Amino acid sequence: MGPVSGNRKKRKVEKKAEEKSLVSGSSQEVSAEWWDVLSKKFSAGHPSSSQGLDEFKSTFRMSRKTFDYICSLAKEHMMAKTHFAFTNGKPMSLHDQVALALRRLGSGNSLISIGDSFGTHHSTVSQVTWRFVEAIEENGLHHLRWPSTEQEMTEIKSKFEKIRGLPNCCGAIDTTHITMLLTSSDQDADSWLDHKENHSMILQVIVDPDLRFRDVVAGYPGKMNDSSVLQSSTFFKLCQKGEKLNGNKACLSEETELREYIVGDSGFPLLPWLVTPYQGKELSEAKVEFNKRLLATHYVAQKALARLKEVWRMIRGDMWRPDKHKLPRFILVCCILHNIVIHMEGEDLEELPSSLQHDPGYRQEVCESVDKGGSILRDKLSTYFSGR
Repeated sequence: MGPVSGNRKKRKVEKKAEEKSLVSGSSQEVSAEWWDVLSKKFSAGHPSSSQGLDEFKSTFRMSRKTFDYICSLAKEHMMAKTHFAFTNGKPMSLHDQVALALRRLGSGNSLISIGDSFGTHHSTVSQVTWRFVEAIEENGLHHLRWPSTEQEMTEIKSKFEKIRGLPNCCGAIDTTHITMLLTSSDQDADSWLDHKENHSMILQVIVDPDLRFRDVVAGYPGKMNDSSVLQSSTFFKLCQKGEKLNGNKACLSEETELREYIVGDSGFPLLPWLVTPYQGKELSEAKVEFNKRLLATHYVAQKALARLKEVWRMIRGDMWRPDKHKLPRFILVCCILHNIVIHMEGEDLEELPSSLQHDPGYRQEVCESVDKGGSILRDKLSTYFSGR
């Protein structure tokens, strides 16, 4: 379910009303004037339009149409409480506040540097960003959900099958580490140390073929492996109970039916609803071919996580000294924003980063857990491809 489009009323907005204008009623002229004023504050260092990039899009990594839609989601929550101002006393409009929050989430720069570029105090940057996170959590969560209709799931399956032929596939699962900068004075710091001696938190995602996140789990320490995070998730429990991935089966032949499933790499257990690659060095040609198809399909999850960290750089952890209770909520909102941009802009998305190493330096652990039902499902798929 995406944003509802409709005819916007055109009206003239006087200068005094401009500062208080909200996205639902603002004209393109007001939006342009707002941006012209703001862009002068931090235009240095961004690609110019002569290089083929619009300055607005190079700053926020989204079009103005998408920005305006995000403003409409945040409007009620952000404008209902405390009003914020620049250091010169000028009130911040809704546009200003959303721009400030998006800049914080997208740049990964410190509160002080962002405050300086916007002309406001670093504490204001922190407060506005948190208000924005609350607003998107409250009004944007419908952009991150499991498919709710048979038609929607059928479309997802069809797109997955077009990648490398896997029938009845419903998603690709992967994890990444969100690193944190914790001080030695933090009493719980050691519990967040991972195998690379970084303080980190795990993000687990299930991705559709359009790179949208359909299920997100965040909050577990980075030292946990993929299998442990999965088994701690609500998604795992629902699948084990038969309450998820329980839709229409695919007929591979008159004798063979195939249930719904997702695909993962070798860090995940092989389950009746989660298919992972065959392991070992002496694999048959059929198994090697199957692994190639599965990993090519799983690639969408790597692409999605790479794009998430490339666009929403705050969760890379470079400048992050977090409240660990708030960090999962920041991660969730970045995932929601990721989905909103995909929904609003479709084919207009910028090219994916050249490197898909969303978790550099972390070696994948191999999970040896094999469920008999998962083994049967994987063999059905392998036989299906070898028999073509």
